[in-house]
Amino acid sequence: MNPFPPPLPLGRLGLGCSTFGREIGSNAAYALLDHAFASGLTLFDTAATYSHGESERILGQWLAAHRPRREQLTIATKLYPPYTPENILGAAAASAARLGVEVIDLFYLHKWDATVDAPGALATLDQLVRNGRVRALGASNFTAAQLAPLLARQQAEGLAPFRALQNNHNLAVREVDAPLRELCARHGMALVTYSPLGAGFLTGKHQVGVQPGSRFALSPGHQDIYFQPEAQRRLQKLTTLAARTRHSPAHLALAWAMHQPGTSTVLVGGRGPVYIDQALVALAFDDPALFAELETA
Repeated sequence: MNPFPPPLPLGRLGLGCSTFGREIGSNAAYALLDHAFASGLTLFDTAATYSHGESERILGQWLAAHRPRREQLTIATKLYPPYTPENILGAAAASAARLGVEVIDLFYLHKWDATVDAPGALATLDQLVRNGRVRALGASNFTAAQLAPLLARQQAEGLAPFRALQNNHNLAVREVDAPLRELCARHGMALVTYSPLGAGFLTGKHQVGVQPGSRFALSPGHQDIYFQPEAQRRLQKLTTLAARTRHSPAHLALAWAMHQPGTSTVLVGGRGPVYIDQALVALAFDDPALFAELETA
């Protein structure tokens, strides 16, 4: 018998809210949220670091205006290190206040940091769950080697376990490998991936230089992740197959990400409702042979 609970029911697609307050203002964000909700998306994902809390505030304002029933949506946010007990408790309270919720549905550690191994970190996260301030815990941007010992400690000490893992995973940059998939499956963790278009890299629009106003222009750190030989080679393979099949690079990249083995949910974002529509079209496109060919670069 599997001692772990089944993965969280997050839906095949979730809305990533990292553009809120950075690339789009409140009104455009509300339109995107409206369309995502009307289209059946049930996971809305943000973080305290997105625009210094502005993304959480915008999402909270939308929630206050629409008042969806608790069971209709899962609201996820993230805690940035250090993972000291004081910071964990303070960050949870601050995020809940900005979101206007009493309970955070899914509370992630935003990235690996050694302070998660310090005394009290996992116990404090457990306390948040036991006190009803958080429904489920998650980890984001962790490797299998970093995550496995923490899951073992949580199990051995009877602490609330991580229920979801969220990592970057797309055709250009792949941060979900077989050990991670196996670990998530073994522990009943939902596997959530983000940036299926590589922050716009996989659309091909930056092949002649970074486009003004794009995420690569607004957050230059993304350039170091994607503007490197392996990612460029994979982009070239994508554009070649797109031309041959008469599908857009964005369509193929989205569909590939949405049909990866073990992936529970793919987060999609953007600046307007059209990005939700193109994701839904890609979700319905499943061509294993073509996806395998994309991976040969």
